[in-house]
Amino acid sequence: MQVVIAEVGELARRGADAVERVLRERTDPVLGLATGSSPLPIYDELVRRHTEEGLSFALARAFLLDEYVGLPAEHPERYRHVIERELESRVDLDPERVQGPDGLAEDLAGACARYEDAIAAAGGVDVQILGIGTDGHIAFNEPGSSFASRTRVMPLTRQTREDNARYFDGDVEAVPARALTQGLGTIMAAGQIVLIAQGSGKAEAVHQMVEGAVSAMWPATILQHHPDVTVLLDEDAAGKLQLADHFREVVAAEGR
Repeated sequence: MQVVIAEVGELARRGADAVERVLRERTDPVLGLATGSSPLPIYDELVRRHTEEGLSFALARAFLLDEYVGLPAEHPERYRHVIERELESRVDLDPERVQGPDGLAEDLAGACARYEDAIAAAGGVDVQILGIGTDGHIAFNEPGSSFASRTRVMPLTRQTREDNARYFDGDVEAVPARALTQGLGTIMAAGQIVLIAQGSGKAEAVHQMVEGAVSAMWPATILQHHPDVTVLLDEDAAGKLQLADHFREVVAAEGR
């Protein structure tokens, strides 16, 4: 696990570098896209590279991490609309090659199985972008999630709904109580993982993820077992790391 502590612009550049390598080196690149506020600097940097440097997404497929259950198709906070707004519509990513789990399916379990099949048929995710919740969840894998879990229906904790209420005019009751989410096993199958976190509210979750024991109580700790994970942190998110100075020294040595 590589940990980078830097200002947001540098974090965005490093995250975009990982995506750009996949786009340029593979003939059939597969991206894993997260929503929420954390990945937005990465997406903005990718848009800049597309606009100013000609970086193309035309050959890429993309899979979303999760989707709310039951949110109306036209709702602006459906994650399919969010990723369209924040990335897809701003680059040459074919909408027909962007897929999320179907939170409006009558048969939710069947929709989850089909989603897993689609990821497998695409050859798996090459690079997965992640954020992290204040309780250590990644995607919507809440505390207690099985490390072997695959895409499934997940009840959301009160804490997660409160954290996401800012997207629903502050009304926690408007936040759906369930979501379809890639499981921890699904996420761990990605070739490379890039997790970005900002702000002091994420500091304890980041500390547990990087330095704590691997535990279902902090789902993101499973990433300690992935062979290629980059954790991008601003100073506030890194505020509780005991090894922060060591991580800074390692990154500084890269440029020597």
